[in-house]
Amino acid sequence: MASTRRIATLAVALFLFFSLPPAQAQAPAKPADADSAAIQQVIADFSANFSRHDAHAMALAFAEDGDLTNMYGILLHGRKAIEERLSALFTGILRSAHRADTVRSIRFFTPQVALLDADTLISGTKAPDGSDLPDRKGLLIAVLTKQNGRWLLSNLHEAEFPAPRPAPLIPPPNTNSPLPKP
Repeated sequence: MASTRRIATLAVALFLFFSLPPAQAQAPAKPADADSAAIQQVIADFSANFSRHDAHAMALAFAEDGDLTNMYGILLHGRKAIEERLSALFTGILRSAHRADTVRSIRFFTPQVALLDADTLISGTKAPDGSDLPDRKGLLIAVLTKQNGRWLLSNLHEAEFPAPRPAPLIPPPNTNSPLPKP
């Protein structure tokens, strides 16, 4: 009798185990729309503060130990260094500059860590002689972390797109000639 009861209990347990859906813990973290909106606001404020030439407000968007690598490959570590460098640039080549960043994507790795890609357009940059430079287009890539309920830039990289070049001359099909025949 006891063995029949054990077999029945085991059969019910196995039936329940295999018939229930997989546990939700295996699913990737699904962030709230509020987190996406908060991250987009960090980038909107970053752009607006750049255009106002407010180095202090821009630096506050970064984690205390955050990193910024600009379009020229210059690495700045920490809020203080970021603010100092931006202050100098805003009195120099960026004194008339404006910035627009358009978020392409946000990918959450955990509820506290996200990767962001955004298109960047910087206009109004001056050359050292004071002349206007062409608009600069590029990509902003950032890792943001949620610290004490607030999203902060932990690592931000700017990459400038190269200037457009003429399309390469493509030889016609089925020839060995590098150039088309006249």
